[in-house]
Amino acid sequence: MRLTKQTNYAVRMLMYCAANKDRLSRIPEIAKAYGVSELFLFKILQPLNKAGLVETVRGRNGGVRLGRPADKITLFDVVKVTEDSFAMAECFEDDGEIDCPLVDSCGLNAALRRALGAFFEVLTEYTIEDLVKARPHINFLLGLPEAPAKTVSAPAA
Repeated sequence: MRLTKQTNYAVRMLMYCAANKDRLSRIPEIAKAYGVSELFLFKILQPLNKAGLVETVRGRNGGVRLGRPADKITLFDVVKVTEDSFAMAECFEDDGEIDCPLVDSCGLNAALRRALGAFFEVLTEYTIEDLVKARPHINFLLGLPEAPAKTVSAPAA
């Protein structure tokens, strides 16, 4: 199975927004950071917005931000919005045009369905926050200002 560029850049866009926490992100900035066209990102933005993964703010000072906390957006959430099909073989397709005489009793079909289920299960274990935290210098890599360091107060004596 191979995920589309749409899914790849949807995850990247969400990672950018998560790294750019507390600020609105602009599509031209995201496009420049990843070297991809703005038009392509605008196309991806629509299903992400519709699914509530991002929010858009219109106007001169507008932009995009996560629609919910980064630790509440799983990779599975993104994949199910951006991928059209998970048909790993013709017997997965719902168009009724299956030529295989074993379609109802095939071990391959069951194995592939189990594999797909395991794939989805793993995707639910990872969030956008996990991906951002795995890259300690993500802000630098994306050309973003460093996130303010969290201050830890000393315990009272």
